[in-house]
Amino acid sequence: MGKGIAVEPADFRRIALSLEGAEEGSHMGAVDFRVGGRIFATLASLKEGYGNLIITPELQAAFIADRPDLFLPIHGGWGRMGMTHIRLAEADEDSLRGALHTAWKLRVEKNRKSAAKTTAPQRRAAAGKKPNFN
Repeated sequence: MGKGIAVEPADFRRIALSLEGAEEGSHMGAVDFRVGGRIFATLASLKEGYGNLIITPELQAAFIADRPDLFLPIHGGWGRMGMTHIRLAEADEDSLRGALHTAWKLRVEKNRKSAAKTTAPQRRAAAGKKPNFN
């Protein structure tokens, strides 16, 4: 793959926030990007030149196999859980957009699965309503 123009943190932010429902937040002093209140990407490793993606270990392995110049696992246990660095100096806009979209889509799907597991009595209780046992 040919190398395009390197992306900047502003590009990471712009692309992340262009995804449906995405919002910028902060976690432990670092910029993060959330959908449905849950993080899918961060700029926590910006000083090292990385953006961070929250993906599965399987996707991480596929990303690294395809583009070892672009992706690497975050050090330690976080990396073993699928947290992945993307090297901003090596990324072009298309590769960054695809990676962020993947992380965003995974989070959206997890949010939907979590919501589906919530039972009707739990939803009523959360809304402050008494359960209907009739």
